[in-house]
Amino acid sequence: MPVTCKPVWEIIKKVSKFSKKASTYPCYTQTFVVQFFGISEVEELSELYLILENGTVFEGKQFGHDGEALGELVFSTAMTGYLETLSDPAYYGQIVLQTFPLIGNYGVIREDFGPGKAHLKAYIVRDWCQEPSNFRSEGNLDSFLSEKKIPGLYGIDTRRLTREIRQHGTMNAMISKKPQLCEEEWLALKNYKITDAVAGAAEDNCSEDTDSCCNNKTSGKEKAQYKYNVALWDFGGAYRLVEFLSKNGYRTCVCKYNSSVEMLLDCEPDGVILTGGPGDPNENTQIIEEIKKLCAKNIPILAVGLGHQMLATANGAKTEKLLFGHRGANQAVKEVRSERAFVTAQNHGYIVSSESLPENMAMSFVNVNDGTCEGLEYTNMPALSIQFDPTEEIIEHFGKMMEGGNSNASK
Repeated sequence: MPVTCKPVWEIIKKVSKFSKKASTYPCYTQTFVVQFFGISEVEELSELYLILENGTVFEGKQFGHDGEALGELVFSTAMTGYLETLSDPAYYGQIVLQTFPLIGNYGVIREDFGPGKAHLKAYIVRDWCQEPSNFRSEGNLDSFLSEKKIPGLYGIDTRRLTREIRQHGTMNAMISKKPQLCEEEWLALKNYKITDAVAGAAEDNCSEDTDSCCNNKTSGKEKAQYKYNVALWDFGGAYRLVEFLSKNGYRTCVCKYNSSVEMLLDCEPDGVILTGGPGDPNENTQIIEEIKKLCAKNIPILAVGLGHQMLATANGAKTEKLLFGHRGANQAVKEVRSERAFVTAQNHGYIVSSESLPENMAMSFVNVNDGTCEGLEYTNMPALSIQFDPTEEIIEHFGKMMEGGNSNASK
């Protein structure tokens, strides 16, 4: 099994006659160093084992936090954006596998990570680069994972592991320092389930100790600076939307996941955005009941990701779990009306079942690969919902809804 790239000068730092020559080769494998420089003593790295719920075992090496982990194993097909993956609250309680073979080559840029903490349980890659090349880099992936206390595993056959998930579906997995588990550990592996995901992920986004909004009501002077004032109902993914909305002329009033409809309306919004987040939508029964109340207010609504699933559920549709989910920045969707195709960023394991849609809903987007529901339009209220990260075109459409709907913007 090949070893990931490690700085040559660290591997052979005790061999002074090679230190100058080695410094010109910053990112070769340890195997190459042994063969090229004729060195037999290479630092031993800790072995880790990935044990799947179906009994399959993968052997690899440890990096990041020195620890073990238990979680739901999923994969992301994104070729870049590993910092966004690490900071995405929709990975709450999950062990994330990157299908792209080399991760960490542009280092850690904390500005791109966002607020809050990383919610994934562990991180798996084929290879990682310990000497990133980027003028904005503030460190490498190993140090970052150690700081965030996220165990990392590398050096395994990620293609084979991805095929395992695609064939058998998302499953529980454990990263362990031993290849075999005792009966108690097997029981914990089999019974693992992600619970209270929205509460766990969304709490970190709100710094104030309050059950209401995370920021104050909009003043008249502030309203004049923006085209629209929206209440952002945060189920975990609010911080990803705030900057994007601000660039498009929106002022956001971020509200906690457990806010009531009255608290949302206290922001005097032109519209309400239901954000994405982690977990099973059907677990959030209280939130779904509040969404039903919101729908009765006839205020323009845009729902994204988990918000899309809960809005559909509140209006009579059903959700179901995908075999292995849609996760990555290269997910193709098609707009039903125009038949145009879009490449979107997604991270979800549940979908709205197209066969369960009541008469007041119509599919607006479908997944190109499997034909599943990627977006909905509602005929009984001013609302639209999407399963993917919103594009500027979607935001523009939402703006037109607020101009013509029952909102402050239309008054």
